[in-house]
Amino acid sequence: MARLLAARVVDVLGERSETVAFCESLTAGLASATLADIPGASRVLKGGFVTYATESKASVAGVPADVLATEGPVAASTAEAMAGGVREAFGSTFGVSLTGVAGPEPQDGHPVGEVFVAVSGPRGCVAKPASMGEIVEVLGSVGGSFSQIKIGSEDTVGLSGSRAEIRLQSVIVAYSRLLQAVG
Repeated sequence: MARLLAARVVDVLGERSETVAFCESLTAGLASATLADIPGASRVLKGGFVTYATESKASVAGVPADVLATEGPVAASTAEAMAGGVREAFGSTFGVSLTGVAGPEPQDGHPVGEVFVAVSGPRGCVAKPASMGEIVEVLGSVGGSFSQIKIGSEDTVGLSGSRAEIRLQSVIVAYSRLLQAVG
């Protein structure tokens, strides 16, 4: 599923001569690597940051210290700053960020599966939590099999499954939101 969406991202951005850069926390480079697996990715992928540690979100991605102090690393405002920071750093058309808790344990009061994905582009930045409903919607739109991904309740805010499943679901949401932002 992620590979199908990655191929679509490469095709759509390539047709428009647009580019993307990723700032990844919980996915630790998975979104960038999955996109790079697609032939032609070099036309659209400018680069990325892995900002796994909270302090790297500030020092590498440019997340303001006050945002991290008040909101923390798992927040829409943090994701928004990460997406804007990576977009600016690489001079890409779009910046995409992923931050959250993959598990297996909650982190600083945030439950496993709480993930924020942001897309920064020419029309602004949208940062919001990921949900299982988005995964179901994406699977339906591309004719995917629901057996490919563990599905929790569609109404649940957040993602569910194992650590690896949550990371993969996060990438799927990121690609889907990027495609929506491109139009």
